[in-house]
Amino acid sequence: MAMRRFYSEIKGKKVTELPEHVKPMLSFNYIKNSIKKGLDNYGEKYIETDSLTPLYHVLYGGMAFSYLVALPNERRHLAHKEHAESHH
Repeated sequence: MAMRRFYSEIKGKKVTELPEHVKPMLSFNYIKNSIKKGLDNYGEKYIETDSLTPLYHVLYGGMAFSYLVALPNERRHLAHKEHAESHH
């Protein structure tokens, strides 16, 4: 949704007007306020309604994080195994 809103805002602008439009969005305060607004919206939508969805978000996020952390090690093992098989 945010990308659609951003696209609709810049759709009618000229290329020379884009830096003036985007520059305020890259400020520290704008980013901080956007994160705060997103967390407030998340709290209203899931936390205050006693939904189990945040638990699912934590579980799936933990699974994805552990997969990404283990991936380089697994790829190293696979490369070593392929290298060992090619030399036998």
